[in-house]
Amino acid sequence: MASFKLFFVALFLAVSFSNMGMGLAARQLLQMPALPNLPTLPPLPSATVPSLPQPTTTLPQPSFPSGGLPPLPSAAIPASIPKVSLPPLPSNLPSIPAIPATIPSIPILTPSPTGN
Repeated sequence: MASFKLFFVALFLAVSFSNMGMGLAARQLLQMPALPNLPTLPPLPSATVPSLPQPTTTLPQPSFPSGGLPPLPSAAIPASIPKVSLPPLPSNLPSIPAIPATIPSIPILTPSPTGN
C-alpha cells in the first residue's frame, strides 16, 4: 500500500513540474516583442486550362457472341444421408469418488496438548 501512495506522490510531482514548465514557456511567449509584418506576396498568374476537343464520331460498339451461356455444372446431391454408427457404450461405467464432508485436521496447526 505504501508503494501505491508513493507512486501517486511521484505522479503528482511530475504533473506539477510539467505544468510549471508550460507556464514559464507561455509567459516567455507573451513577453516576446511583436513580430514585424511580413510583406505580401504578389498574386501568382493563373494558368489557363485548354478546353478538350469534343469527339465528332461515335466509337464502335463491341460485338457480343451470339447464343446462350453454357449451363453451370451441378454437384450431385445424394438422395439419402448415409447412416452413422456409433461405438457401443461400455457396460460398466466408472464410479465418481465421494467428496468428504469433513475437513481433516492438520497436525501442525492443531493446538498442543499442554495448552501453551
